[in-house]
Amino acid sequence: MLEQYLVILFVKLAVSASLASVLARPAFVQRMLLEEERTLEQRFRLALLFSIVFGTSVAMRVLSRNSYQAVDLGLEGCLLCGMIGGYVAGLASGILISVPAMLHGEFLAMPLCAGVGVVGGLLRDLAPDKEEIWRMSPFFGLGIVKILKGPSGRYRFLFHLSFLLTVLFGEFLLVNLGRLFGKEFVFVLYPENPGTGSVVATYMTTLLAVILPLKVWNNTRNERKLEVQVALLTEARLAALTRQINPHFLFNTLNSVSSLIRTNPEQARKMVYKLSNILRRLLRKQENFSSMREELSFIEDYLSIELVRFGEKLRVLKEVDASTLDVLVPSMVLQPIVENSIKHGLGPKVEGGTIRLTSRTAGSRLLISVEDDGVGIPEEKLANLFEQGIGVSNVNERLKVLYGNDFRLSIHSKPGEGTRTEIEIPQLNAALTAVS
Repeated sequence: MLEQYLVILFVKLAVSASLASVLARPAFVQRMLLEEERTLEQRFRLALLFSIVFGTSVAMRVLSRNSYQAVDLGLEGCLLCGMIGGYVAGLASGILISVPAMLHGEFLAMPLCAGVGVVGGLLRDLAPDKEEIWRMSPFFGLGIVKILKGPSGRYRFLFHLSFLLTVLFGEFLLVNLGRLFGKEFVFVLYPENPGTGSVVATYMTTLLAVILPLKVWNNTRNERKLEVQVALLTEARLAALTRQINPHFLFNTLNSVSSLIRTNPEQARKMVYKLSNILRRLLRKQENFSSMREELSFIEDYLSIELVRFGEKLRVLKEVDASTLDVLVPSMVLQPIVENSIKHGLGPKVEGGTIRLTSRTAGSRLLISVEDDGVGIPEEKLANLFEQGIGVSNVNERLKVLYGNDFRLSIHSKPGEGTRTEIEIPQLNAALTAVS
């Protein structure tokens, strides 16, 4: 008989871990697990979700006429909801979770579950730090030295001890209510002829059935925290790369202005005015992506500055498929490439030349090409182009951050014939996707 009872207790632990995993799957639950301060609406949503999951476990036991005793985790669910959501959530979940038992005639279930939920909220308020809730362990004695360290060690010790005693007292109260009023008024998972081993196993199972979900949800919280940290690092890296390209662009443009100040002050004044328009746009724009239409508009402003300097020596041809205009591309992805074509491709060429900008879609991919008929790039320099300078290497680095390996940036060049830079990225539609 003891072996059969232990099997039931093991099944109860398995059900506890399974229900915790089910609860941790919805994205809004993961967000709420990260937030320690919740609105009243969020607390009720948390209570409702706990009630559905743990109330179902009670209903399954009731409908099976106590054949599946191990699935009933009503008491543990109320306590957990109170610890995570506070008094309101604990009380609400206690009432809702006990409804199937009340309908079955177990009239002590509701006051017991509601009271346990409120006690869970009290434990939450007693926590010296809300993170302590997630650090609970059944092996209390093994971590006692670590808990006692630091100025708040004694307070932390008392909180951990209070948690353990509260869970054990909840089980003790349940068992004794069943003895006093009979199991028809409250469900108790307890052997008929308890020995020391079965009693210890019962209390330890209840303790583990509360702590296991906390551990599962804490792992989920840690994964979410890691994702947030990775996202923040990515954002910081992109911001650093953007801050790098903007001054680079500004300095090169100011050099162009300085060369005209003495020879053609009026043209220099026009360039400064156009530059102010570009900088105003750069300062307003903080997104990592913009539509192809916006990028082309920016390139036109930039080329208007270069046309002042080059005059008729610079010709620009555009072959842009209309279907690509609303596709999202990384901000400032074209300007460094166009600048390289002008500065290194056409600049050294006495008669100037032509820049051809094309864009088209191929399936779910966006293909962009910037081509010039300038002096080209020597083969030995082309091999290490991504490691040199700021322009192309910056574009390559930002594409890596945004797309991982799902992009292609290639440069083809022949000395004396020109250079063609090609970009292939996933197609994201600006009208359907909001990325910042």
